[in-house]
Amino acid sequence: MLALSDKAEALRERLLAFMDEHVYPNESVYAEQHAMGDDRWAEPPIFEQLKQKARAEGLWNLFLPDSEHGAGLSNYDYAHLCEIMGRSRIAPGIFNCNAPDTGNMEVLARYGSAQQQAEWLGPLLEGRIRSCFSMTEPNVASSDATNIATEIRREGDEYVINGRKWWSTNAMTRNCKIAIVMGKTDPQAERHRQQSMILVPLDTPGVHIQRPLTVYGYDDAPEGHADIVYDNVRVPADNLILGEGRGFEIAQGRLGPGRIHHCMRCIGAAERALQAMCRRVEEREAFGRRIADFDSIRKQIATSRIEIEQARLLTLNAARMMDTVGNKEARQQIAMIKVVAPNMALAVIDRAIQAYGAMGVSQDTFLAAAWANVRTLRLADGPDEVHLDSIAKLELRAQSAASA
Repeated sequence: MLALSDKAEALRERLLAFMDEHVYPNESVYAEQHAMGDDRWAEPPIFEQLKQKARAEGLWNLFLPDSEHGAGLSNYDYAHLCEIMGRSRIAPGIFNCNAPDTGNMEVLARYGSAQQQAEWLGPLLEGRIRSCFSMTEPNVASSDATNIATEIRREGDEYVINGRKWWSTNAMTRNCKIAIVMGKTDPQAERHRQQSMILVPLDTPGVHIQRPLTVYGYDDAPEGHADIVYDNVRVPADNLILGEGRGFEIAQGRLGPGRIHHCMRCIGAAERALQAMCRRVEEREAFGRRIADFDSIRKQIATSRIEIEQARLLTLNAARMMDTVGNKEARQQIAMIKVVAPNMALAVIDRAIQAYGAMGVSQDTFLAAAWANVRTLRLADGPDEVHLDSIAKLELRAQSAASA
């Protein structure tokens, strides 16, 4: 494994200290304030306080590779920090490194016009607002982006948007102000040139948030996942990102780093689950013996450690390849980690839940919510089956070329 840059190593040490001093001790405060608040979709006061502390300490926008707006880290360097943040559900937002805001900021930084950056990227970078990404639709298989049916129609100096989106994460929170909406501007164009992305302020007439969606019963408040209807929504033509027919291109550019982030956060969650499992089995006795002394438990601990290390090395290799040869050349490695990391984390968290017994499925540990969150990542950014198909196609192509 390659060494971290000096800059990333310094940030890693400061991040670990901040997590120990401020994040873990305040997870219960966050939960209590949220439970006692009048508005379920408002962020608890402790969250803003921790954000201000993190920003003051320079632990802010760590994901952005350009040093003007972010930390200027490579994918490989940031991956190590992302794993640490993945150990707590509230941590990514504290450092302004939470999805989908990270992906949306990357889109605006890379593809947005000067006007779009001034109006929306600036406030997002400062953590003053949140954003959502409206791509997935209930009536089509959205893992194939060419299926997207939402209409984006040009009328004079405006675009009119009609369609229904769901799983628009962040849209429920009171601080969410802008959506990036993917839809079709030209259904007659070549398949991958039909789609476009456009910025839609959520207070625009015709934007109707229908309901929050739950994940295995969790509503993930205060961010939430919204079911949204866009009904004759009119926005200025200048809100289109990059140009008509560029939506698929933008989506592909957005996904590479995001998949590294998802996978490293999964690894962070798995690490914390294994730590909790080891602590639990050392403390408990059953049938006259410490649970840690049972051979079956020891095998589960060993298997978990092996699986975590394998997933981490595979993910870091994908990040390194993205930095050195680019996203396109690394696409097989990126697809592999998207299958491996969530499945690994689910297995490790499940073993930890089993070690905790009934407590493991309750709200008295982080495990049940972590399992539900990681389970969604086997679907987010494409289900396992799509990635496995891509891996196989690339492998067959490589083997054919090698034998030619």
